[in-house]
Amino acid sequence: MSEEVPPQIPAPFAATQQAAAIGEGIAEHSPQGDDRPKVSAGYIWLMVVAALGGFMALVAPVGLSLALRVQELVPDSVEVLGLVVGAGAIVAAISQPLVGMWSDRTRTRFGRRRPFALGGAIIGIIGLSVMAVSPNVGILTGGWMVTQLGFGSAVGSLLLSQADRLPESQRGKVAGYYGFIQMIAAVAGVGVASAFIGNNYLVFLVPGGVGLLGFVLWFLFSKEHSSLNLPHVPKLTAGEALGNMVFNPARYPAFAWNWLGRILFNFGVSFATTFTSLFFASRLSEGGRVADIGGLIAFLSLIGVVATAGGALGGGLLSDRLKRRRIFVLISGIAFTVGAIVMAFGGANAAILITGSVLTSIGLGVFSAVDQAIVLDILPEKNTAAGRFIGINNYATSIAQAVAPIIAAPLLLIGVTGADKNYGLLFIIAGAFTLAGGAIVMLKVRGTR
Repeated sequence: MSEEVPPQIPAPFAATQQAAAIGEGIAEHSPQGDDRPKVSAGYIWLMVVAALGGFMALVAPVGLSLALRVQELVPDSVEVLGLVVGAGAIVAAISQPLVGMWSDRTRTRFGRRRPFALGGAIIGIIGLSVMAVSPNVGILTGGWMVTQLGFGSAVGSLLLSQADRLPESQRGKVAGYYGFIQMIAAVAGVGVASAFIGNNYLVFLVPGGVGLLGFVLWFLFSKEHSSLNLPHVPKLTAGEALGNMVFNPARYPAFAWNWLGRILFNFGVSFATTFTSLFFASRLSEGGRVADIGGLIAFLSLIGVVATAGGALGGGLLSDRLKRRRIFVLISGIAFTVGAIVMAFGGANAAILITGSVLTSIGLGVFSAVDQAIVLDILPEKNTAAGRFIGINNYATSIAQAVAPIIAAPLLLIGVTGADKNYGLLFIIAGAFTLAGGAIVMLKVRGTR
């Protein structure tokens, strides 16, 4: 477990928390982290369903729907897709720790996490509706920002619930399921959206509707005790909120090194995934139009299911069984890098491009599962400030998603003329970042195996 200094919690506070948390609430945490009761299968499956819907709602636009709308609105300037995606990620980066701190302090009869799950999903579906009818790139960007705020908060509430309730012995397994579902959602979301190409409403709202349904079920049936009896937490001031959006790396070195490795890995993933649809269209479609390869994208999504199953489930379950986490993160970086290089040099050979895509999916699946388990292992102040540190940890994703697409836009223009884009260079850079991220976690993170 972590070498970092655990927070000092007065005995009456700990006793009150534990009494309120038997079975379903927020169990207190020992230094060894094994005294929390195991969660039920029902809890896990409700989380899986909600996560599937939430990730479908968020990933389908990045994987397909936004590219379709950008090509429709500004066909000669498709590189602005990176700016649109980046704007939404900036909103996520700013909002996630703030929403996490708010969630930590929430006192309702529905608990601390469920209200943010349902409320976020409702806000998210509103954002998707705006995107569906947007007449220009500016309004499309605004809709994506609202969607990221809403569904990002909803999905974040699921991870906060895991931080509250999972014992160490279940973290790898549940993270494996969670990572598997995240990847399944990516391919399922794009696959479902591709079935409605040509209908701007359904291409956005069908994946979003699945997300809203998942969080309605989570709100209605996941058992989270009332938080009204939890100890009062002082009202969050603006100054405290701003101060809590950062942390002292010297005090929490394991968390800091993992954060660095995570952001590098996510930079690589964002470089590649933001432009995947446009990349395949440029290689396999004569006109370079995404709409012309909708069937192929759906097929690739199905192939990716197998890769993500082996990556996320295998990585999560094996990390629990072997009691090792960091080596799997390194393996994930190597797999993604090899896949990205294969795609960069694959030319117009569909079989080679598919092989590279499968390798990147395996790498991302392993990483998403095992790194989540590492985060829960080393999370600072998890009893009193889980929302804050989960939000800070999510910077590593949201900052990468915000900045990488913006950096990628000029990189695509290096060494090419006219309407051509240098996707090969972008995928090589993506592989270098994921390999560096995996190596840092393997070599520098302490406090987890």
